[in-house]
Amino acid sequence: MVALFALVLAPTAGAQPSTPWFDNRVGAAVQVVSVRGDGGTGATVEAWQRGLDGWDRVIAPIAAFVGSDGIAPQAVDGVPATPAGVFALPSVFGTGPAPGGFLPYRQVGPNDWWDGDVQSPTYNTHQVCAPGTCPFDENESERLAIPEYRYAVVMGVNAARTPGGGGAFFMHVSDGEPTDGCVSMTEGALVGIIRWLLPGAVVAIE
Repeated sequence: MVALFALVLAPTAGAQPSTPWFDNRVGAAVQVVSVRGDGGTGATVEAWQRGLDGWDRVIAPIAAFVGSDGIAPQAVDGVPATPAGVFALPSVFGTGPAPGGFLPYRQVGPNDWWDGDVQSPTYNTHQVCAPGTCPFDENESERLAIPEYRYAVVMGVNAARTPGGGGAFFMHVSDGEPTDGCVSMTEGALVGIIRWLLPGAVVAIE
């Protein structure tokens, strides 16, 4: 495990809260992971918490990767771009032991998949089946027992599961390269975010 964890900052006494770019886009959410692209395949990730007087940044800026096609207005199956928008962060999974935190965690293994078959009734959901026995097209789906998914936070992209509307979008551990549409960062930074997240948190991407 990477030893350097994201620095969680207590709001500075007497400091004036900021008005972040997503302020009027996240509804009643009180925790926001902000992802701002650099125009290419890189991004800056921050974490913000809403208090009585406004927003405070509570996790310092983190360097991250987005899709190899950068950030796009919406998700499309087969296009390696990270979709812009505001999405729920409902749960965490990974091949590693439970990292701590408040979101539901599932440890995954060789029988865990994310169904990417647009003809499947379980499209864009987590499924468990032995390779070669799954009721969906395994070639169109993603095995979850990979190094990049030592820890991963599910992003609620295409929550309606519209065929072709994209699936398998996560915040996960970086391999040092742009992603197929996810947001990736160092393991230490990601675990720091996971331990901070509460139910109801969202990710805002632009």
